Amino acid sequence: MKKSTKFGIVAAIAAMVAAPLVPSAASAAPSPTGLAHGVGAHHGVGHGAQPHATPTKSGPTSIAYVEVNNDQLSNVGRYTLANGANAFDVAIIFAANINWDGTKAVLYNNENVQRTLDDAATQIRPLQAKGIKVSLSILGNHQGAGIANFPTQAAAEDFAAQVSATVSEYGLDGVDLDDEYSDYGTNGTPQPNQQSIGWLISALRADMPGKTISFYDIGPASSALASSSSAIGSQLDYAWNPYYGTYSAPSIPGLGKDRLSAAAVDIQNTSQSTAVSLAQRTKADGYGVFMTYNLPDGDVSPYVSSLTQVLYGQAASYH
Repeated sequence: MKKSTKFGIVAAIAAMVAAPLVPSAASAAPSPTGLAHGVGAHHGVGHGAQPHATPTKSGPTSIAYVEVNNDQLSNVGRYTLANGANAFDVAIIFAANINWDGTKAVLYNNENVQRTLDDAATQIRPLQAKGIKVSLSILGNHQGAGIANFPTQAAAEDFAAQVSATVSEYGLDGVDLDDEYSDYGTNGTPQPNQQSIGWLISALRADMPGKTISFYDIGPASSALASSSSAIGSQLDYAWNPYYGTYSAPSIPGLGKDRLSAAAVDIQNTSQSTAVSLAQRTKADGYGVFMTYNLPDGDVSPYVSSLTQVLYGQAASYH
């Protein structure tokens, strides 16, 4: 089995995904490398224990992807605002994979993802107890299987059942869909089609009512969603720009700007000044989501606080 490890260049995919902007978003070119989730980095509403009452905040929903190959998911819960509210609202485990078993797509967790799930008592439940949702990101693994090439509705439904079973087994709050690193056509797998992502979203929504479904807006699935009916897009909770350090909102019929992030911030690689600028534009343009990636272990509260000051009018601290 391959490790769930991202490989560096996604130019071929990026070329397919020049997502149009919603009217109020300003455009920015993808990063020079064409990287989305980063070089060499591969890899919801809860129904578990009810979270304790926590202070609230007003502003965009804040997303934190965590590379669990390197960092602890639990660190997301250590950032709070001055009034005690959570700095981050959704933590995403990055990432499980879509493998090909010779017949169909199968969900696969590398050892680090599996360890995080198995350590739910320390990695997941404390976040949920604070009111932070925890989702599992899934993406291709260079074996030809992905979210854009299910050949039939039944095939999409089979994979959705695998995902929903994992969400249920580990008490997660949802799933994040990412159309990268599938290498469509490998191992005799089919090429992408226009219906696949819609079949998958609809099947997941049927299997997981009340759970979060988000979309990392890249790849052939992005192109298919951009031209799909609003009945499909309206089943998503969130979608975001995949190019870090840039500002470009997804265009998905049925998904309003209150559920979109035009900003994309890699906490370990996007300069603080750029990140602050993206936060300012998010507020000015009225987008309802702010997506960050690569929250590391340890205290980076000066960086996080520079964003929360803009987004919520409060500093963040690390506990």
